[in-house]
Amino acid sequence: MNTLNAVSPVDGRYRSKCEPLAAYFSEGALIKYRVRVEVEYFIALADRLKEVRPQLAPVAAKAEALRDIYRHFCDDDALAIKEIEKTTNHDVKAVEYFLKGKFDQMGLADLKEFIHFGLTSQDINNTSVPLSMKDCATEVLLPAYRNILSLLKTKAEEWRDIPMLAHTHGQPASPTTLGKEWGVFAYRLERQLQELERLPFTAKFGGATGNFNAHRVAFPEFDWRTFGNDFVANHLGLERQQLTTQIENYDMMAAWFDACKRINVILIDLCRDVWTYVSMEYFKQKIKAGEVGSSAMPHKVNPIDFENAEGNLGLANAIFEHLSHKLPISRMQRDLTDSTVSRNIGVPIAHTLISLASLEKGLGKLLLNEQALYRDLENNWAVVAEAIQTILRSVGYPNPYEALKQLTRTNEKVTAQTISDFVDTLEVAPEVKERLKTITPHNYIGYTL
Repeated sequence: MNTLNAVSPVDGRYRSKCEPLAAYFSEGALIKYRVRVEVEYFIALADRLKEVRPQLAPVAAKAEALRDIYRHFCDDDALAIKEIEKTTNHDVKAVEYFLKGKFDQMGLADLKEFIHFGLTSQDINNTSVPLSMKDCATEVLLPAYRNILSLLKTKAEEWRDIPMLAHTHGQPASPTTLGKEWGVFAYRLERQLQELERLPFTAKFGGATGNFNAHRVAFPEFDWRTFGNDFVANHLGLERQQLTTQIENYDMMAAWFDACKRINVILIDLCRDVWTYVSMEYFKQKIKAGEVGSSAMPHKVNPIDFENAEGNLGLANAIFEHLSHKLPISRMQRDLTDSTVSRNIGVPIAHTLISLASLEKGLGKLLLNEQALYRDLENNWAVVAEAIQTILRSVGYPNPYEALKQLTRTNEKVTAQTISDFVDTLEVAPEVKERLKTITPHNYIGYTL
C-alpha cells in the first residue's frame, strides 16, 4: 500500500514516525502475539500434564523448536492464517488451525488437541494485547517520553540563571528564571512517568467465563488457578487477574491509558507555553534552507512543530479517554464491543509518537533571545514592589502594601528612577534603603531551579 492511499494519517503522512508501532499493533503483529501465547501455553500445559498424559513428556525436548514458530513468524505465516480465517470466520480459531498444521509437520499430530485446550479466544486476546502493550511501552513509548524529559532537563540546567518576567493571569508578575520554568515541566513529566512505569500489565486467563470450568472438569486433580498464575507471570511476564468474566476487567489497562493521558496533558501545556514565548520573541527559531513558513508571508517562521505536537496530543488523548471509559464496561459476562475498540490501542500511541517527534524537532530549533527577556524585565520595574513591601513589613514599616499599591497603580510608568525616588521618601534606616535599592527585576528571582 502506498502511503498516499492510506485513510489514516498514521499510516499515510506520518507513517515514518509511527513505523516502529507496526511490530506491536498491526494485524500481523496481533496474529504473531496470538501464536506466541498459544505456543507458550501448549509448552506449559504439556509440562503440567506430562505425569498423567505421558505422551506429552517429549514436548519439553521440542520446546525451542516450537518457540521458533513465533520467533521466525513472517508475513507469509500471517497471510496463511488470514486465509484460514476466510473459512472459520474466527481469527483465534484460525491461529489454532495454523498451529495444528505446524504440528503435523513437526511429528506432533497426536498432540494437536492440546493446542488451545480449555481456552476461549479471550484467553489469547487478553494476554496478547497487554503483552504487545508492555513490549511497546518498554521498547518504544517510554524511551520516547524519556527523551523529551532529558531535553527538558538539559534546557532547564542551561537556562537556570536566565531571569525572565513571569506572567500570572497574563499580567507581569514577580520574576522567575527561564530554567526554573522548564524545570517545572521536567519535574511534572518525571513524576508522571514514574507513575506510568509502576502500573502492572495484567491479563485475563481462565477459560470461557473465567472459572477454569473446562480445565477442572477434564483434570480436577490439578490446581488450575496456580497454573494460570504461573503461566501468565513466568511465560508471558504479565500479572494474572484473579477474578474475571469471559474477558479481562480492563481496569489496569484503563489506568495505563489515563496515565498516558496525564503525561500528554503536561506536554500540551508545554507546547502552549513555548508557543507563547515564541510569540513574545523570547525564542527565535532556527531557519532551514528551503523551508517556507507561510505561503503568502515570506518573513514568517511559524512554531508549527509545537502546533503539530499539541494537535496530535489532543487527538491521542481523545482516543485514550474513550478506551479507558469503554473497555472496562461489558454487558454481563461479555459482549463484543471491546474487540473492535481494542484494535485501536495503537492509534493514540501513534499520535503520541508523532507529537513527541514534533516536540523534539521544535525544541531543537529554539534559539534563546536574551534581549527580549531583558527588555520585558526592564519595562516592568513595578514587579519589584512585592520585594520592597515584604522587606518593609519585615522591619515594621506601617502599611507597606498600601504604599506600594499607590505607587504602582498610578498612570505613570514605574522605572528604576521611580523606585529609587520612592525609596528615598521612606523613613527607614539607611542600610534598609541601601538594601531596597539593590533589588531589580533582573535579580529578584528567588531560587533559580
